[in-house]
Amino acid sequence: MAAIVSTVAYLGLEARSVEVQVQLIPGLPAFNVVGLGDKAVGESRERVRGAIAAMGLALPPKRIAVNLSPADLPKEGSHFDLPIALALLGAMGVVDVESLSEYFVVGELGLDGRIAPSPGVLLAAMHAGGEGKGLVCPAAQGPEAAWAGLAEVLAAPDLLSLINHFKGHGLLGRPEPGEVEEPGHGPDLRQVRGQETAKRALEIAAAGGHNLLMVGPPGAGKSLMASCLPGILPPLDPSEALEVSMVQSVAGTLTGGRLTRTRPFRNPHHSASMAALTGGGLRVKPGEVSLAHLGVLFLDELPEFNRSVLDSLRQPLESGTVSVARANAHVTYPARVQLVAAMNPCRCGHLGDASLACARAPRCAADYQAKVSGPLLDRIDLHVEVQAVSAADLVLPPPSEGSKEVAARVAAARGVQTARFRDEAARTNAEADGPVLEAVATPDEPGRRLLTQAAEAMRLSARGYTRVLRVARTIADLAGAEQVGRIHVAEALSYRRQPPRN
Repeated sequence: MAAIVSTVAYLGLEARSVEVQVQLIPGLPAFNVVGLGDKAVGESRERVRGAIAAMGLALPPKRIAVNLSPADLPKEGSHFDLPIALALLGAMGVVDVESLSEYFVVGELGLDGRIAPSPGVLLAAMHAGGEGKGLVCPAAQGPEAAWAGLAEVLAAPDLLSLINHFKGHGLLGRPEPGEVEEPGHGPDLRQVRGQETAKRALEIAAAGGHNLLMVGPPGAGKSLMASCLPGILPPLDPSEALEVSMVQSVAGTLTGGRLTRTRPFRNPHHSASMAALTGGGLRVKPGEVSLAHLGVLFLDELPEFNRSVLDSLRQPLESGTVSVARANAHVTYPARVQLVAAMNPCRCGHLGDASLACARAPRCAADYQAKVSGPLLDRIDLHVEVQAVSAADLVLPPPSEGSKEVAARVAAARGVQTARFRDEAARTNAEADGPVLEAVATPDEPGRRLLTQAAEAMRLSARGYTRVLRVARTIADLAGAEQVGRIHVAEALSYRRQPPRN
């Protein structure tokens, strides 16, 4: 007898339908799984065997053939355990095969029959909804699957309770969607003493979604200001929260089905590999740049990262996606991030202080900063020098303006951009390009003359010219101006990286 159960295989943020076909064939007892599965799929035989034995059932003395169709699609992960077990029980006559045909099934099995969580349930639920079917998943991930709005979600704690449900002996309740966490708040900008220029650049970066680089001596507050950024960014809207949650679901970091409205803030160590930053590995997991999608990727001690690792960010920063190519798969993850980086001016960190700088200054600064490639720096909109904090700054009372006041101005500027780009693919000024950017960011005549002169004097690339326009548009939005003026262009140019002196 043969039985078929539907499940999914994950390819990036795409779920593809897979049929689990089980047939009992007369012959010597054997249990074979075919269909281009990885090690975890091959080991599912023992988990399925143990789970069925834990219910007091014995496998039939026949050849058990399991085929995962289509056979040429790579299958990875332990979520194939439960569909294999149900298809096998259907072939044995324990479960009605017809009742299984209305569901997609995902879940990992324990040897005692428990159904354990597995990554990607939210993607599977959305795929099942698109196919007009329900979903069978682990009980711990029922709230996650419920966010897809399916007609029916069966979240079972173990294999026995799931079988009893299909037999009508003990029906499983419908899970409720997980909680929506309110936006969290990090450090307050009131903790930052001095650094008015840097705080202004931070506000502009938050308002337009621009990339930011802070250069200054140790202890000047660069990391503190970066950690304040999530507190002034607007919360995720419902569609953005779902996008972020899909990435977290594939990565296995979405716990309890809780969706958050706080924008991601990822802070990888400078020893991170290319696979850790952009994605990859044996199962092509999303990297830090994808886990920071629609949020902030903070790279502290920028020159200490491997140069090839940093250069791997050049494409994602431009396109908003990262593509990981492997011999057996080509996976694309979203990577629309706001890059915030911090670095010392040189290895000792005290380039501008004659009493503390090393004897190799200023040559050591050129060598140290050369670790970051020019093309990557060209993709950073705002470059700001952070000065050392003096003792006089430290004894001053906290500033009267904190994250709450700055966040209000940022939210107002983001609201203007939302209305401006409501019919476009862009969300913020940093994403505007081509005719859309020309229509909204063309400066007035004095601003245009200044930009033309500066582009020649500063030797701006076409990308640099475009990014100056984007920053100027954001500065105008913060000022409530309809058109970009000379003063907005001038401030945007002041944050642009200066060309190297010969």
